[in-house]
Amino acid sequence: MKRPQGFDRRPEAAAAKTPAAKTAPAAKPSAAKASAAKISAAKGPAAKASAGKASAGGPGSRTAKGASGTTAAEPAAARAAAAPAKSRPAAASARQRAAAASAGDASGSRDAAERDLRRAERARRAYERAEVRRFTKRSRRRRTLLITAFGSVALLAGLVAAIAYSPIMALRDIRVEGASRLDAGAIVEAIDGELGTPLPLVDGAEVHRALSGFSLIERYTTESIPPGTLVVRIVERQPVGVLEGSGGYDVVDAAGVVIEHLDARPEGMPLLVAPGGIADDGFLAATAVVRALPEDVRAALVQASAETADDVRLELGGGAEVVWGSPEDSEVKAEVLAALMRAAPPDTVSSYDVSSPSSPVTG
Repeated sequence: MKRPQGFDRRPEAAAAKTPAAKTAPAAKPSAAKASAAKISAAKGPAAKASAGKASAGGPGSRTAKGASGTTAAEPAAARAAAAPAKSRPAAASARQRAAAASAGDASGSRDAAERDLRRAERARRAYERAEVRRFTKRSRRRRTLLITAFGSVALLAGLVAAIAYSPIMALRDIRVEGASRLDAGAIVEAIDGELGTPLPLVDGAEVHRALSGFSLIERYTTESIPPGTLVVRIVERQPVGVLEGSGGYDVVDAAGVVIEHLDARPEGMPLLVAPGGIADDGFLAATAVVRALPEDVRAALVQASAETADDVRLELGGGAEVVWGSPEDSEVKAEVLAALMRAAPPDTVSSYDVSSPSSPVTG
């Protein structure tokens, strides 16, 4: 019995005559195989066995179509392609964890390196400071000693100044020494305006002004004795003779300063004769010779005169004259004259010439 033409129940014939079979993509079985291979690689031997069974189904399984015109292998390929998609988030998460771990390790290594660098920098600075201290030890010690010394001096000076200018050092007592013909009380009264003044602040000019009113004072010195004493040491003028004036006699010292005025000539005072006055060189030469005489010779002196500075002449009691010459070598001439007077008293001779002390002459 012949079958009607065009009626073929074989799937191969139906597939060959159907237009959809001609347009079905030939790459889908290959894609399914690739997906199956990936699945088998991911799932192991069981996946390989399952894939083998699926591929051994024959030509019918590769070309069977459903009512929608797709092959029967397409759902399996979709399932195989979806399976790796499920595992992608896990793989990505693993890669992220690995990357995070690697970044953490790198960050930790970088932090450790920075710590080591800072530690090395601190060690280098400490070493440099130690070297600077070692090389500057002597200069630092010298500077310390200088600062200590200057500080001590400054502190001591400040302490002394504070004490010296405080009321503790105020002047409370004035003592006068060396006054014989002068009244010490009068001197104290003249300078008592300085009482209560700190010793370093006692006005020397004011003291000088007060003492200059005493003609018998030739010179003076002052000494401050803490805490509040001022000592005034007086050197009185020594009279060397008298000058005859219109109203009496003036007692003068070697500089011609009038010490006192007397109506009558005092005993023991030689008469000073100075034609040029007290400012003349002859007068000063005569007074210098009188001061150089020893006490026993001066007691016998009656008069001293000088026309010039190189012509000093003395007159002794008994009428003897002494040719002195200039005031040079007066000490030697005085010793020679004393020896001549012992050998030949003044009342036995008329003159002594000591102008050349190495060859004296008695006349």
